[in-house]
Amino acid sequence: MSEFFGSPHALLVLVLAGFLPNEIWRMAGLWFGAGIDEGSEVLVWVRAVATAILAGVIAQILVQPPGALADVPDWLRYGAVAAGFAVFMLTQRSIFAGVVCGEIVLLAGKWWVG
Repeated sequence: MSEFFGSPHALLVLVLAGFLPNEIWRMAGLWFGAGIDEGSEVLVWVRAVATAILAGVIAQILVQPPGALADVPDWLRYGAVAAGFAVFMLTQRSIFAGVVCGEIVLLAGKWWVG
């Protein structure tokens, strides 16, 4: 199972360097943005930019997979993206639901393929 998840040190670095700094900015955004109207033009623009960045990252990972993802077959990566997009559309454009579905399909497919 450790081969599937990688080195424990790499996971620790991922959490410390990737997850925690992101969470600090998320909390700051919640605190600063509490009084902003959700329908405001600025927030609509921010949401559009965030969606575009996510789409760009997904496209780059799909076409040029880094690291261990390069060992995943192309059909599985494309299938996970298709499943995630289908769930995104079916759940009234919930990015969270689409990303989670894509990850589940990718992990289950990798486990099944071996």
